[in-house]
Amino acid sequence: FPEMVSNPKLVLVQGTLNVVMKQNVTLSCLSEPGSPPVRYILFKHNQQVSALNRSDLSPALFTLTISSARDVGEYKCKAEYNNSSGGKYSNSLNFTLLEPISKPVLSSPTSQAKKGQNVSLSCFSENGSLPITYLFFKGTQNISPQKTMQKRKAAVIFLFINSLSDFGTYKCRANNSFPNITKYSNAFNFTLAEERSHSQPLIISLGLILLLLIIGLALAIPFFLIPLYKASK
Repeated sequence: FPEMVSNPKLVLVQGTLNVVMKQNVTLSCLSEPGSPPVRYILFKHNQQVSALNRSDLSPALFTLTISSARDVGEYKCKAEYNNSSGGKYSNSLNFTLLEPISKPVLSSPTSQAKKGQNVSLSCFSENGSLPITYLFFKGTQNISPQKTMQKRKAAVIFLFINSLSDFGTYKCRANNSFPNITKYSNAFNFTLAEERSHSQPLIISLGLILLLLIIGLALAIPFFLIPLYKASK
């Protein structure tokens, strides 16, 4: 009597679980112990993808081409004797599609600053597989540790404007697990905010007072001239 088929093992023998478009991957499915012939069936989310028969103890090899987002997800294989009911299922392997990073956008709530002010910079890539790692630069020198974001939200750093040298050009860099792709943001510059003179409010106040005096005088003149005119008659 043949041995009962055991739970097969599904193993990745070519490629990676993090895949890019048009990539080929090969899966191996083997049930041990078990007596051939054995039928191996590959499933993706409980939907049959392919089936192979083995008359010896060699594994069934399934080669897949990742041609769209529909090809990623959870895969399992099933081992059963030919023309028999039942069977045993393997462990699962989950493929994730890697998406290249998009050009990040560097921005700040304010574009003007003055010495002694705290400011912030945020860097965000709208597209790209998570996690995304960001790095901030001033000129060619990085100014913060790497920030790895597990969720799709901006990385933020805070700066203290201490001198005129802090008004240079800032950029950020973004990359993820997609191979050999790194993107740099637009350049961002803080401009020096004009500091208002302490005498300026005083000058404005004096000007308003003078304007009110002129208007009051202009309104008062008719009241003095009309009685004088009538008295002269």
